[in-house]
Amino acid sequence: MSHRSLNLHLVSDSTGETLNSITRATLSRFENHHVVHHRWSLIRSRLQLDRVLEGLNHEPGPVLFTLVDRSLRLALEETCSRLGVPCLSVLDEVMDLLQGQLGARAKEKRAAQHVMDADYFRRIDAMHYVLSHDDGQGTAGIHEADVCLVGVSRSSKTPTCFYLANRGIKAANVPIVPKSELPPELDAPPCPVVGLTIETNALIEIRRHRLRLIGADGVRQDTNDYIDHDSVKAEILSARRLCNQHGWPVIDVTRRSIEETAATVLQLMEAWHARRSATQDADAAADAAARAAPAAG
Repeated sequence: MSHRSLNLHLVSDSTGETLNSITRATLSRFENHHVVHHRWSLIRSRLQLDRVLEGLNHEPGPVLFTLVDRSLRLALEETCSRLGVPCLSVLDEVMDLLQGQLGARAKEKRAAQHVMDADYFRRIDAMHYVLSHDDGQGTAGIHEADVCLVGVSRSSKTPTCFYLANRGIKAANVPIVPKSELPPELDAPPCPVVGLTIETNALIEIRRHRLRLIGADGVRQDTNDYIDHDSVKAEILSARRLCNQHGWPVIDVTRRSIEETAATVLQLMEAWHARRSATQDADAAADAAARAAPAAG
């Protein structure tokens, strides 16, 4: 079966993140495809659009766009029609559905999701927090965290924390180190604690790669506990046992992407808060009943 090469033009009046995410998600379902991406971001004037149209004339292909300006949309659609290439505004159907359900017209405002509002500053604050509390730093600040990730070295705690920070989540990162105590702040944590684990062989390979990157070629890889199979296996089992003792849920990240791991962390956070809320409601009801009992007597 032959596979065509495809020119795909992504035209946005903002950063293009939405289009990149949509195409990444959809193209991942096609095997052996060859797609040449032409990314045109921050297209906000006719002069900027003319560069897009010139590129489209030179290398025709389907167009996905997110343009708010009606005159720019019309010019792009007319050129696509003349060239006989499909052209799709990826947000129109979603916008129409929501307008119908909400009974209100959407504002014609470009890059509305990137405004510097409270949510934006919350994400920036979360990013600063992660930088200050990475790999066991600043453990006294765990009381400010929304979630705390624990696990052995190189179990993807740091990238997961940064991904969560982009969602506005303050994530602390505490390594579980053999023969070392956990910080006392985790004895009664004020936030959910989630353990990350990984299969032994996968972790060894990641650690070997890490050693090569930092120029640790002189390390005897057959005796170094950091990558010794039995030592690493024991380290992983010990960390998992520790999580079980504390009742912390554990996520196996061996075959998960960072995005999938972060999504599971968010689900576990929701479950933790739901249980905590139910416990507080039950305690409040018990207190109320206790106070009412003497009055009834």
